[in-house]
Order: sequence, then structure tokens, then C-alpha cells
Amino acid sequence: MSSTPHDPFYSSPFGPFYRRHTPYMVQPEYRVYEMNKRLQSRTEDSDNLWWDAFATEFFEDDATLTLSFCLEDGPKRYTIGRTLIPRYFSTVFEGGVTDLYYILKHSKESYHNSSITVDCDQCAMVTQHGKPMFTKVCTEGRLILEFTFDDLMRIKTWHFTIRQYRELVPRSILAMHAQDPQVLDQLSKNITRMGLTNFTLNYLRLCVILEPMQELMSRHKTYNLSPRDCLKTCLFQKWQRMVAPPAEPTRQPTTKRRKRKNSTSSTSNSSAGNTANSTGSKKKTPAANLSLSSQVPGLGAIPNCSLNPGRDGDLCHSTAVTPSGQFKEKH
Repeated sequence: MSSTPHDPFYSSPFGPFYRRHTPYMVQPEYRVYEMNKRLQSRTEDSDNLWWDAFATEFFEDDATLTLSFCLEDGPKRYTIGRTLIPRYFSTVFEGGVTDLYYILKHSKESYHNSSITVDCDQCAMVTQHGKPMFTKVCTEGRLILEFTFDDLMRIKTWHFTIRQYRELVPRSILAMHAQDPQVLDQLSKNITRMGLTNFTLNYLRLCVILEPMQELMSRHKTYNLSPRDCLKTCLFQKWQRMVAPPAEPTRQPTTKRRKRKNSTSSTSNSSAGNTANSTGSKKKTPAANLSLSSQVPGLGAIPNCSLNPGRDGDLCHSTAVTPSGQFKEKH
């Protein structure tokens, strides 16, 4: 049987330049296959260090994992960060699961500058339960994975939307307890909710509280502060970010270059400039000395102080409004 280009182990006879732009060993689906193998190598003695190493191998430092499903009381959506991902996978096995793997069918890949997105509308999460009874659970839904486009190719975002699930019990077990109504009644009850165990669901509910506390835990670990001091510091910094106005870009004043003029017209231009300056100063005076009487009606006279002395040498004089609407100076 000859290999075809669709075979994952196919090697083009024309050299590497005629293959796909990413080699097979770093294909996204192969990374999921490697993750399944790593989960199968788990033992009962696997501790938190083993799960941290598992998450470090397959998830980015800023990765997020999202689960969406619908329970009896309505739709649910849980998103956890990188520090909580190892514990999520461990709770799956703590709920009586002995085996866990993912099957991707007809997935679509899209390549971007720094990431690769895998969209699989027919994804199945298969879990093998050893207790309370031997059951195989197939959880079907849509899985969207975003990988970093580098040598490690770790998962940056994981979003699994569960649509339906099935719990399969072997016929041999049903035949063995065919004469026992109590056992048959127990076998007819579901052992999961939307394919997730109670251990996993309780942990996801707990993550709603744990996820916002990640900043406090990180600050306590970094600065060795008490929980109360960590909370005060985080709240104070958050208050500063809310109160502080957004930084506006500084604008440099534009300076106009003055053109040199001929010496013959300097005298006429200087006299014209003085006339214009005096006219401009007269026009700016009402705007600069805008009194409150022009804005609020009913005010008769408002003091108007100026650095230039009046007729009698006073620094302050007042302006009165006549019935005709004209201004009259009062000393």
C-alpha cells in the first residue's frame, strides 16, 4: 500500500520545499495526539508537580481554558487562567475517570502571523469511568484551539462548547444484573452532568472565586505581604487607575517662521504693524475683561481691576450698563 499525501507520515519525493509550510511534527492535531499520550501516561502517584509539568508542556504562560455548556438551571460559561488549568485536568481523574482523550474529526486550520487556529466542529471528549460503575462517556461539541506558531506550539486559548453527551454501559454488566432491580435502577441513572463529573463542576464553580484572587496570590508570593496588605495595595492601585485621567499626548507649540523684509519697506511695515497691534489689543480687551454682567442679567456694576491706572490713578474702576445697552465707566 503506497502512502498518499494525506498520510501523516507521507514524505514528498521532491524535497521539503514541496511539502506543506509546516512539517507534520508540529501539526496542531499531532499536538493533541501528544497530549492524549501524556494523559495516558498518568499514574495514581502523579502529584501537583506532574500536572504543572503537563500544563507547561502544552499550554502557554498566559493561556486560558473556557468551557461552555447548558445545565438544568441555564447556560454556563467558565474561563480559567493558566495557574488553574493543571488542577482542572486533575479533577477529571479525581471524579472516578481512569482514561481521558480527545478525538478531532474534520477540523479546519487557519494560519496567522503568530498563531494557528484549529476549529473542530465534531470534537469528542472520551472519558472512561471506573467508579461508581464501569461507564464510557462521550462528550461531543465544538473545540477551538489557538496555538502559538513556534517550535513549542503550545495552546494559547482553549474553548470547548459542549452540545450533547452519551453514557455507554456494557451489555455484559446489564446481563449480569438483569435479575436485580436495584442495580438496574442505579445503572439507569447518569453519573455525569453534560459529560462532566461533580468534582469538575464544583471546581469550575470554585474558580469563579479563585480567578479574581490570582492577583492577590501573585502579590503575596512576590512581595511576601499579608493578605490584608495585598488587598489594600490592589484596591489602591485599582482606585488610582480609575481616578487618574487618561494621559493626553503633549502638543508642541507651532512656531511660524517670519520672513525677512526689505529695508526700504521696514519703516512702513513697522508703522502698519503698530497700528495692527493697537487695533488687536483693543479688540482683545472686551474678551479678556469679560465681566459677569454680560452672562448673568440683573448685575448693574461689576468691579474691573487692571494693572493700568485710571484717570485718578486708581487701579480698580467699575463698568456700569446703561439702559440703552452701552457700557459706561464709573470711577
